[in-house]
Amino acid sequence: MHYLFYLLLVFAMILPASTLPTSTLQLSISSSPARINPLLATDSASSEVAGYIFNGLVKFDKNGTIVGDLAEKFYFENNKTLIFELHRGVKWHDGRLFDADDVVSTYNLLHAPKLVTPYKDDFKYVESVEKLGKYQIRVTYKQPYFKALSIWMMGILPKHLWEKVDDPMTTALNKLPVGTGPYKLTKPFKVNEKIVLEANPDYFIHPPHISKINMHYISDPSTQFITLKAEELDIGSLDPLQMERQLNAEFKSYYQLIEQPSHSYTYMGFNLRQKLFQERGVREAIALAIDRREIIDLLFFSHGTVCQGPFMPGSDAYPKDFTSYIYNPQKAKSILLSLGYDQNNPLCFELVTNTGNDTRVYAAQIIQHQLRKVGIEMTIRTMEWQAFLNTVVMPHQFDAVLLGWSLSLIPDAYSIWHSDGDKKGGFNFIGYHNDDVDRMIIESEKIVDRKQFDTIYRKIFAEIVRDYPYVFLYIPNSITAINKKIEGIEPSITGINHNQIDWSKSK
Repeated sequence: MHYLFYLLLVFAMILPASTLPTSTLQLSISSSPARINPLLATDSASSEVAGYIFNGLVKFDKNGTIVGDLAEKFYFENNKTLIFELHRGVKWHDGRLFDADDVVSTYNLLHAPKLVTPYKDDFKYVESVEKLGKYQIRVTYKQPYFKALSIWMMGILPKHLWEKVDDPMTTALNKLPVGTGPYKLTKPFKVNEKIVLEANPDYFIHPPHISKINMHYISDPSTQFITLKAEELDIGSLDPLQMERQLNAEFKSYYQLIEQPSHSYTYMGFNLRQKLFQERGVREAIALAIDRREIIDLLFFSHGTVCQGPFMPGSDAYPKDFTSYIYNPQKAKSILLSLGYDQNNPLCFELVTNTGNDTRVYAAQIIQHQLRKVGIEMTIRTMEWQAFLNTVVMPHQFDAVLLGWSLSLIPDAYSIWHSDGDKKGGFNFIGYHNDDVDRMIIESEKIVDRKQFDTIYRKIFAEIVRDYPYVFLYIPNSITAINKKIEGIEPSITGINHNQIDWSKSK
């Protein structure tokens, strides 16, 4: 018996990896990728799939610290010169070796006339990218730049394939990409069909423990939930209603539930060009009259947190133990009276938001009810998304809007909060102007030292909140159900995928 066991063990050790027992991760995506190319992936599905296939020079670790990825080491020679020392022996999915030529080629491709991508703007302060040796790169900047390191999270493409491409927008490489990442495609993906990712046996850190990922195209959230309940998915998102009212004991015995703040927030933004909202007291009174905790309790069954300001809680740019203001309807009434508003002369304005997002519409209705309690009459208008953007938001034809922004570990306040963003098509569509904030934003752009940068951004945060340009409303929680057969999950500020190659799935 022992001899037979020994033979089986030896046999398993000498078998090729492809014949060993495999495990498959069943996931879903809500939309089909457009192009699986890190230079062109602007939609969530394309970015998600590309994340498995490509590596950048650097990445975030589980604590939100930038660490090496394809770069083994990196350092600043001075505040305008960044050196990358690359890993040796990294292989592309086709077996060719990765080196410095691939980095230079990717940077050049990013700036190719035929490549249309918003990611070019991130590299606007790069003066040159030079190969110093087969595994060494020097990046020189026109000025000190706070994103000098983080922009190199962009995936790197193989020179030996892309140098032969005539049109980077239409090449077949966008359908069957070749990267250095932990997983690879073995055939071109098809729109609205399942995407199958195979583990990369040559991955330079180590091969993933889970050998295959099936990404099922499920566009409807209700269908995704039904598929999850049928135990046909290993990981899936839940909304608060499902979490509280639609999970049975069988579901909870099969899945573990992980709940974290999402990386997005919802806000009410005032059109500061209008005389009504140029009065800070009006904005403060509206903010004090809105019970944000009640909104979270009603909309999300308490699965959310009050948003205190524009940057991600838990990040170094977020002021510690910061509270923007506390619900105070009595003070709101007092401010309104001091400004001449009463029952005979109520404060009136219109709030506009988009259809297709029931949560925002319900939030608007709750806010309307709360404001009425202090004598503020707010009407609500809802519009289809594109019409909302094109006829209300971008031309600045509104009193107030209800919208949301994503949150990043390394915030960039320029586009939303600098005065330069107050232009046609700009993201500062509320017309916020603050000379001190403008100065600090520009000053911070030239700071490489993270501690100095974060210190300034905490001041920017506090200054914006004091101005009440938005009512920062809520950050909903992200609720994820994960098959309990999957081991190695480590939730962090960056999510759960930071160590996915270390996950294992038992039979």
